[in-house]
Amino acid sequence: MKITESQPITTCLITGEPVVKVLDFGQHAYADTFVAPDQLHLSEPVFPLQVWLNPDSGMLQLGYLSDAQDRYGLYNYSYTSSNSATARNHWDEYANTVQARVGTIKMAIEVGSNDGYLIDQFRADDTRAIGIDPSMDMCRIAKQRGVEVMPALFCEPVAKDIAQRIGLADVIIANNVFNHANDPVAFARAVAEVLSATGVFVFEVPYWLNMVESGRFTDMVYHEHPSYFTIKSAWNILKQAGLEITDFSVVNYHGGSLRVFARLDTGADMPTKIHEAIQQETQMGLFKPEFYQTLQDIFQRQRAKWLSNFYQLLEQEPNAVVIGVGAAAKANTWLRWHGLDATVIRCITDASSHKQGKYTPLTRIPIVGDEEFARYENPYALILSWNISSALREVILNINPRTRFLSL
Repeated sequence: MKITESQPITTCLITGEPVVKVLDFGQHAYADTFVAPDQLHLSEPVFPLQVWLNPDSGMLQLGYLSDAQDRYGLYNYSYTSSNSATARNHWDEYANTVQARVGTIKMAIEVGSNDGYLIDQFRADDTRAIGIDPSMDMCRIAKQRGVEVMPALFCEPVAKDIAQRIGLADVIIANNVFNHANDPVAFARAVAEVLSATGVFVFEVPYWLNMVESGRFTDMVYHEHPSYFTIKSAWNILKQAGLEITDFSVVNYHGGSLRVFARLDTGADMPTKIHEAIQQETQMGLFKPEFYQTLQDIFQRQRAKWLSNFYQLLEQEPNAVVIGVGAAAKANTWLRWHGLDATVIRCITDASSHKQGKYTPLTRIPIVGDEEFARYENPYALILSWNISSALREVILNINPRTRFLSL
């Protein structure tokens, strides 16, 4: 049988200069993998989950890179980007903002189009909208929506093929996918290959500064995210690929995301806004290895305290039913980091029909619908998708008002 491998990376993905390990979360499987009942006898790939830093480029990256095709091809991909009202509202606002800013759009491309919800907002009689995604399951869902979609892992050959066969895009969008690229500079070069001279490249990624400030980013690190973006690293990646940032904003999605607008490189000076943001990141300590040693110590103490309280509760209530809420990738990192599995977490509820009936990786917790809460008199709810906790809490209380909540 094939043994799936990861590749140790000891140099910066932007500059090739040395990197230093700053965070270590132990051994983890793919966080966005959910195991079907007929795969329970199989063992999923497990690799070290570490974050490494190059202070000069501002690059934060994984220390071990897994195979990109394996991440999305070994198991049927289950994540759908429009599976909640919160997500759909965000993508509606996103599409309206981009369309208002760009103006006339004859061709729009979404890299990592997933279920096609966002790129579908750009379809019009005078606009050709194309989605690109490596998951055959997601391409099938997008096609059912009526979206023109290419089943492919976006790269320079794919970009060149589109440019030659179809033409150049007026807008290219990539949301929570740029950080999935094993080679972010090559990804950006592919964007430049198919972007028109006046075209706009817009992408969103979780913002490392917000992740650090929230104190929650242990669960935002996983193998599907080889890169962790700062303004400094984003500027350097794009410059290396012949692009430049024109503007950015921080939006309230995934606990705080960067929305970056870029274009082909004109050689213009770095905008003041970018310069000031990099100064803020530097002053906060994001590019100092010793800053992360303090964080690692904090995370380990937080874990010890949480587990102490949790097992004390189970000792006091040996028949307590604890149900996780939200089978997200972040949930799998958090569960693994805390060493929790199906022996203490009864199940995890999720609204997505693509995840229900499956199991979490390694921890093997069954995934069911939210209606599971109605089966128990006064269960405990552990909300794992903390970024939409208010909405989830309301849903659960409507099903069972006697539910008690545990905080992460």
